[in-house]
Amino acid sequence: MADIVVFDTNVSISALLWRGAPYRAVLLAKSGIVQAVYCSSMLAELTEKLRGEFQFSENRIEAVVYQIRQYGTRIEIPGTLKVVTVDPDDDKFIECAIIAGARWIVSGDHHLLDFGEYHGIRALTAQAFLTEIAQAS
Repeated sequence: MADIVVFDTNVSISALLWRGAPYRAVLLAKSGIVQAVYCSSMLAELTEKLRGEFQFSENRIEAVVYQIRQYGTRIEIPGTLKVVTVDPDDDKFIECAIIAGARWIVSGDHHLLDFGEYHGIRALTAQAFLTEIAQAS
């Protein structure tokens, strides 16, 4: 069974727009090397940002969400975890990771990265995640 990972919204957006480390990290999930998980509130945040900040068309947003559903596994979260006091919107990523039994949260958000490790789940940048996966191979 592949190790489980949660991709933060900023990593998902970076993977869509550029071909750097976030893109390569998401490719690991698309190829089945790791198992990506997501929850509905993560998709809602992604959709909102793509529509508002990035002016994606509704068709393109639907295609992005469809693709995530193809390579990721949906996890139901109660939305009750309250640990990221400086940015409560980030709680969903940690809660999703805990419920799914994820090993990593891949993020560029310092609020998550500052946690370092929470309940055995490590928050890593996309580049650090790629390095860790390469070393484990």
